[in-house]
Amino acid sequence: MGNVTESLKTLLESDGAMCAAIVDSNSGMVLGQDGTGLDLELAAAGNTEVVRAKLKTMKSLGLKDTIEDILITLGTQYHIIRPVAKNEGLFMYLVLDKGKSNLALARRNCQSVEADLSV
Repeated sequence: MGNVTESLKTLLESDGAMCAAIVDSNSGMVLGQDGTGLDLELAAAGNTEVVRAKLKTMKSLGLKDTIEDILITLGTQYHIIRPVAKNEGLFMYLVLDKGKSNLALARRNCQSVEADLSV
């Protein structure tokens, strides 16, 4: 089992990783962060709203499913938001340099970290 610090270090092992955070989506507060390139406190608050909006939309549509991850593709970056299934209310947030990353491997790394995360 990986604690928050170990989990963040593992997330940042992904090719092209810039920064990562573990976020409480109930409050929008960062539980842990590592890396550089973004104001992760601000990003956590904004992405909390993204997660809440998607959950609300799924409920409105009557979808009985869960979010594996949310991918936001920018011109130069990928942003992966992955809710932690066994810790409802938490999500991992990983920012990648689009030109240096392998999105498929980064998503697999997020999946692996999620399985081992202990908060």
